[in-house]
Amino acid sequence: MYRYLKAWLFRKLYWYVSKVDRDKEVLFMNFGYHDDDEKIDLSQEDEKNRFSIQLYHKLVSFIDLSGKLICEVGCGRGGGLSYIHKNFKPVNSMGVDLNHTAVKFCNNYYRQKGLTFIQGDAQTLPFENEVFDVVLNVESSHRYLLFNRFLSEVYRTLKSRSYLLLTDFRHDYEMENMKNDIDNSNFEVIHFEVINENIVNSLYADDARRRELVMRLAPRLLRKTILNWAGTIGSETYYRYNNGKYIYFIYILRK
Repeated sequence: MYRYLKAWLFRKLYWYVSKVDRDKEVLFMNFGYHDDDEKIDLSQEDEKNRFSIQLYHKLVSFIDLSGKLICEVGCGRGGGLSYIHKNFKPVNSMGVDLNHTAVKFCNNYYRQKGLTFIQGDAQTLPFENEVFDVVLNVESSHRYLLFNRFLSEVYRTLKSRSYLLLTDFRHDYEMENMKNDIDNSNFEVIHFEVINENIVNSLYADDARRRELVMRLAPRLLRKTILNWAGTIGSETYYRYNNGKYIYFIYILRK
């Protein structure tokens, strides 16, 4: 019941963001990543979303995407996939999201050759077998009721010797079940890494921007809830990353 409620609230949040974000400021909805030794060069346009972009950049840096057919499952408002398509040169990039409002926004906003967005369910992907070279999933899988079905669907749609690049978080007590699902899938684990420190660094460095957006765009009644969702300093979410109650990870999996 709790997961169903969270999913409903997240759909309402997407609807609300689409309604109030008239200047198209909210292109990313992840917690970001920061490491002083891994700072990347960004355009002036991308600089405001540096920390969220750095999470995508970190994830895809494990695999050469040039000339590849890639798909992001749970693409949200498309900022991450657009950045990857521009900078890592896949031949085609497909974004999939369950939320039709987000998909409509992406198709109206982005105008890059080879970049498209469709509505679809992560647990019943609308693709034939062995289509993609790489599938990405960024801060989305914690909302799936059947994570093992998602893994099976991704495995089905990937070509042989292709990759699932996964980054997300779980409650500490959920990690064992998630690892069991991965162990029981047919994927080979190429890399696993816990990045809580980098998430906390990002939330700390990006705090002023996140607060300003929430205070400007959110109604007063919802500000406390959305500040927590955004992981602002002092929120329960921020402390859970700091004390390890939430575990944020990267998995690189190969078919």
